[in-house]
Amino acid sequence: MQCNRFLFTFLASAAFLTSAAFAQQAVSPDAAVQRAAAAQKQPLLDSLREFVNIETGSRDHEGITQATELLGNKLRALGGQIEFIEPQEATNYRMMDTPEKIGRMVKATFKGNGSKRILLIAHIDTVYPKGMAAKQPFRIDGNRAYGLGISDDKQGVAMIVHIVAMLRALNFNEYGTLTVLVNGDEEISSPGSRHELTKAGSEHDVVLSFEATRTTSDKLSLATSGIASVELKVEGRASHAGVAPERGVNALYELSHQIMQMRDLSQNERGLKLNWTVSQAGTNRNVIPAYATAQADVRVVKVADYDGIEATVREKAKNQLLPQSKVTVNFERRRPPLEATAANRKLAAHAQTIYAELGRKLEVDDQPEGGGTDAAFAALKTQAPVIERFGLQGFGGHSADDEYIFLDTIEARLYLAVRLVMDVSKGKVL
Repeated sequence: MQCNRFLFTFLASAAFLTSAAFAQQAVSPDAAVQRAAAAQKQPLLDSLREFVNIETGSRDHEGITQATELLGNKLRALGGQIEFIEPQEATNYRMMDTPEKIGRMVKATFKGNGSKRILLIAHIDTVYPKGMAAKQPFRIDGNRAYGLGISDDKQGVAMIVHIVAMLRALNFNEYGTLTVLVNGDEEISSPGSRHELTKAGSEHDVVLSFEATRTTSDKLSLATSGIASVELKVEGRASHAGVAPERGVNALYELSHQIMQMRDLSQNERGLKLNWTVSQAGTNRNVIPAYATAQADVRVVKVADYDGIEATVREKAKNQLLPQSKVTVNFERRRPPLEATAANRKLAAHAQTIYAELGRKLEVDDQPEGGGTDAAFAALKTQAPVIERFGLQGFGGHSADDEYIFLDTIEARLYLAVRLVMDVSKGKVL
């Protein structure tokens, strides 16, 4: 009996140790991928310096052309088939702030020996006016690299270049098609690239988007808010405010009426928000205003919510205080929401196991964030997983004087993306 108990204890201990060994083996990082990531850290920083030191405001057509040429050359040198895509007026979605000329896209296609189609996206434009970079060039200070647009989103562009470089260094081509798509109009709601992003998303099995993750949370995002805007225009009739106000049609009165009757359209429990933020009326103190405008910011978490809120706004606007005035509604769908799905949850869970190989915890956020993303355009017409924030940990986007990324996240984030591309290619996830 005692011998049997000893044998049972020995076998149980052996089984536990074997299981622990297998578990340890299962979470051990891929040494070859680790070495490749380490080898790409400095080249990535070199690329990042080049991209940051080219100014690429969304309206800086010359800068965007120069930066996309640089990007195209880098991807061509890695074996990509390069295409520069100019936005087409037939498919452009023009909004109140859309410039006449919209920055182009870079598309690079890499053919492999497998079947999976993988799309990597980022944007190269920034919010900064031309001339600011001279005072804030790329620089490194300790664990931080600074520069205008470095976090949003030039780190994402550099990441994609060096993910491709890693796959090449590893002689990995088990994907069917690896596509890179980088646009130059994201910061103005992607009026020229949204059609191409949606089309590309529908043609791939996986979409990884490379906006930066936060410095406070090492995470991926499965959902973001959709963004829309409402513009109300009221045309009245001017008249002398002191001598003959009754001859005028006060556009400010009508605008005020419209705003007040639409002040409670938010449904916070559904993530639907409409808030009036800007208004203008009149030209002189002693003139009845003939013209008035107002703008509202709209956020949704479901694509289907756009139809409802737009219909409500247009119906409300028909109820006028001053029938002699003319009220015009312009509803712009600036960016759809990215919605969490079973497919992107599954892919994100696999990404967590990859990150765990490095002893790092990866947060997965399936709640909508306030900002919009091009990943949402890529997700519009596909059931495939689309995930945001594969970029580096960064801070200060749109801040003008304090934008940076953390250097110590480069190797881990390269490792994560490359391992995920490899696993998807091999059919280990989908």
